[in-house]
Amino acid sequence: MKYKAFLSITFLALSLSLSARSTTPLPHEEQANSSSLTLEQLKDSALANNHALRQKRISIDMATQQRREAFTNFFPNVSATGAWFNANRGMAKMDIDPSEFITPELGATLAQMLPVEALAALSSPMSMTMMKNGTIASVSAIQPLFTGGQIIFGNKLAKIGEEASQLQLQLTENEVEAQVEQYYWQLVSMQEKERTLDAVDTMLADIKKDVNAAVEAGVALRNDLLQVQLRHNEVESQRLKLHNGQELIWMLLKQLCGLKDTSRNSAAGMNRVKSFNLDEESSLPALEDSSLPLLPEYQLLQKNVEATTLQRKMEVGKHLPSVAVGAAYNYHNLMENDRTFGMVFATVSVPLSDWWGGSHAIKRKRLAEQQATEQLEENAEMLKIRMQKTWNDVVEAKSQLTLAQRSIEQADENLRVHRDTYHAGTATMTDLLQAQLLYQQACDQRTDAYIALQNALLAHRQATGQ
Repeated sequence: MKYKAFLSITFLALSLSLSARSTTPLPHEEQANSSSLTLEQLKDSALANNHALRQKRISIDMATQQRREAFTNFFPNVSATGAWFNANRGMAKMDIDPSEFITPELGATLAQMLPVEALAALSSPMSMTMMKNGTIASVSAIQPLFTGGQIIFGNKLAKIGEEASQLQLQLTENEVEAQVEQYYWQLVSMQEKERTLDAVDTMLADIKKDVNAAVEAGVALRNDLLQVQLRHNEVESQRLKLHNGQELIWMLLKQLCGLKDTSRNSAAGMNRVKSFNLDEESSLPALEDSSLPLLPEYQLLQKNVEATTLQRKMEVGKHLPSVAVGAAYNYHNLMENDRTFGMVFATVSVPLSDWWGGSHAIKRKRLAEQQATEQLEENAEMLKIRMQKTWNDVVEAKSQLTLAQRSIEQADENLRVHRDTYHAGTATMTDLLQAQLLYQQACDQRTDAYIALQNALLAHRQATGQ
């Protein structure tokens, strides 16, 4: 009875310690050391260093350059050409018979003026070649006046592409932040369960010490000592699993956040966040359709509709007449002397046979526009359903956390009853260890309920565009 009275006092002290821990807000509020990382620091690191986000930012830069490229189509198209050639014979040849142009009167006059050899040359045919070699150069500027709206619509389409890339970046940022928070809360959960194991291990160590002394004194059975040792081995096995799980989650978190030189100790010393107040449910935003336009998913669907509309208009513009004006400055020496001249011109291009196939292309673009509109309407309804679901998940998670807190209180009372009955000799060590196990499970369930609540709140924030 003295042994049991001693154990009763021991259990009372340890139970009070565990009860004090159960009333402490979860996770525990404590000061982090200088090497610890907070959730916000991890998010900032992920937004700055994550590989997927860097790729999305490059995509935005590419879309920006494409928009700027499309803007240059408003300006004249200036080009310069030059050519030099040397042929094996002249490209132009002309045969001339001067005698055909000399009248008798002119012949008599020439006979008095020219020597006999010259007169003989005039009486026979001559051959003349031109453009055996030469140089050609030209500078021209062409300004489109009307292209069926293709340039205007092309610039608008490029701008939509840039905006869509920014929305894609926002979606990826949300995904990365969600992954960071999930890994963070997994670490917090494992650390909380590890703290529970610490308290349980302390209790088992004291029990083992007292039971061992009682066995040596012959006032207790060795079977009680073996049961305590088996329970201690089970706790050590759970601790090893938690340790390995934290190592793995921390490696994933470092890769996600782009952390290269941060030691594992930083994970063990990460800041705990403040406990969640169960009375804060009313502070959450109500579900309203006005939240829908804030979602990047919905905005992307809208951009898709705008893009298909512009693509249809551009397809129509391809089959409309195009008008352009231009000016050119040219140079050549094809006639064995330098020659320069300027010119202005206008062009009109009217597609005729293209309308046969073009009419089907326009109908195809119109159907794609209709498809994008219907997709917007359908996905908008699905986004509203997601909002409602995440709200229900938050309410359910809060209820589960409340129930888990009550379970701790009940498990604590159950442990106290078994402690008293063991002291009275009406309960065995097996019953007492089973009550202690139920208390540990209740603490773990409360930890899981709290983490589930944090994940539900995150999903609700992202589903409502907060």
